[in-house]
Amino acid sequence: MEVSGLWKVFGNDAGEIINSERRTASKESLLEETGCVLAVRDVSFQVNRGELFVIMGLSGSGKSTLIRCILRLIEPTAGKVLIDGEDICGYNSKRLIELRRHTTGMIFQYFGLFPHRSVLDNVAYGLKVRGVAREERYARAREVIAKVGLKEWESYPPSALSGGMQQRVGIARALATDPEILLMDEPFSGLDPLIRRQMQDELLNIQAEVQKTILFVTHDLDEALKLGNRIAIMRDGEI
Repeated sequence: MEVSGLWKVFGNDAGEIINSERRTASKESLLEETGCVLAVRDVSFQVNRGELFVIMGLSGSGKSTLIRCILRLIEPTAGKVLIDGEDICGYNSKRLIELRRHTTGMIFQYFGLFPHRSVLDNVAYGLKVRGVAREERYARAREVIAKVGLKEWESYPPSALSGGMQQRVGIARALATDPEILLMDEPFSGLDPLIRRQMQDELLNIQAEVQKTILFVTHDLDEALKLGNRIAIMRDGEI
């Protein structure tokens, strides 16, 4: 995966700003002069296949906006996102949906589990959306549930699980569809320190087995150093 010259400016004159002398202005002066908010400025990097690449930055640095721009959950103002050599910024909605279903998976800080579904049904949901037959999707879901250590919990609702266990369900749900790329937006930041360290170890163990391409966002330097093959530091929308 490669990101090239990616910009995100929130506001009515976003396109004009990045094509004018104002492209080098500070976030503060842009906001004061134009009312536009600069979130990501001319970001470029590559993530190698099978690499766990960490983007680290403080709150407000633009890291969460960046990861959402990569999947076009937020539309970039300019730039390219290349996956397998194709610029997905040119994809229509149908191709973008297919990319999200088959090539990428995303794990958020807040688990996003369906409260009325069991662990098994939550993990199998992405496969259900794909149209995978019930028996096949449940078999795959059970496989990844066992991988994250929740085999005995598959029939329980998320409310019966601790925060760390719920995040394991989120990881299992992402793995169930066997994506090439995982994007993880501060997935452990809402957990207490002991559970957080356990989840970091779990992720490293899982990654050693599955060898996915992972883009991991964090504000924690210790977490970045522990997990990352490489680390990019983000500040004021820049790397």
